[in-house]
Amino acid sequence: MIKKLLVPTDFSDQAKYAFEVACQIAKRHSASIHLIHLVELPYSIFDSRKNPNLPEAIYFLKLAQQNFKEFRAAYEPLTQGLELFESVKFQSVQEGIQSYIAEHAIDAVVMGSHGSSGLEELFIGSNTEKIVRNVEVPVFVIKKQHHHFDVKRFVFATDLENDNKDAMLQAVAFSKFFDAELKFVFINTPEQFKTTKELRNLYTTLKSELDLPLDNLNVYNDLTVERGILHYAKDEHADLIGIGTHGRKGLAHFLNGSLSEDLVNHAKRPVLTFKI
Repeated sequence: MIKKLLVPTDFSDQAKYAFEVACQIAKRHSASIHLIHLVELPYSIFDSRKNPNLPEAIYFLKLAQQNFKEFRAAYEPLTQGLELFESVKFQSVQEGIQSYIAEHAIDAVVMGSHGSSGLEELFIGSNTEKIVRNVEVPVFVIKKQHHHFDVKRFVFATDLENDNKDAMLQAVAFSKFFDAELKFVFINTPEQFKTTKELRNLYTTLKSELDLPLDNLNVYNDLTVERGILHYAKDEHADLIGIGTHGRKGLAHFLNGSLSEDLVNHAKRPVLTFKI
């Protein structure tokens, strides 16, 4: 299912956390890891008619190569036996990752996030949000270090609408990939409240159209969707939170409101996004 993992890196701590998780996944499932470092330089540097300042590009390339060398040395025990590829691209983060995925048939992306204000900050207005909004493959978002990344409980939040079907099917596939217990959850909020009858109709429709284990569908009531996801994940001791993302809107339609300090801590659970 996953044979090629892409890990974007800026050599920050968060990027290192993502790489560590990718290594653990790759070792257990015989996958290769593709490390990519993206450098966004002014267009004029590459336009000889304007500025033939190529030494600047060469400088950043050599700097990245040195960082990769130190990176490999630091993680030599962890990467032993793994197939590892490195690449430096002079492109924007979004463009570089999208093109690399297409060129190398990448199955999933594992990336770190600097977000510090819960799920909302994890995506909105960040490079991470741009990636999960636009790439076609699943994206793991890692916010802290995981010495033992072992997914036993996987929670997937769904609105039970038609456009969530494919993401739900992918969630089932990933739960089997990790040999994890999967629980679907619908977050019922005052702002987007659904009656028992409405939920039953949505449930019945999905049940008839898809071969999904919806018997374990849970309805969780909370003030906002993001609070409900985090509270439910905490209650279930989830190792991974899954959600679908709309390309045209990112997650802004899904996440709103602010999170308390307590919820911020719980938002550090790994998140897996699926393009809808």
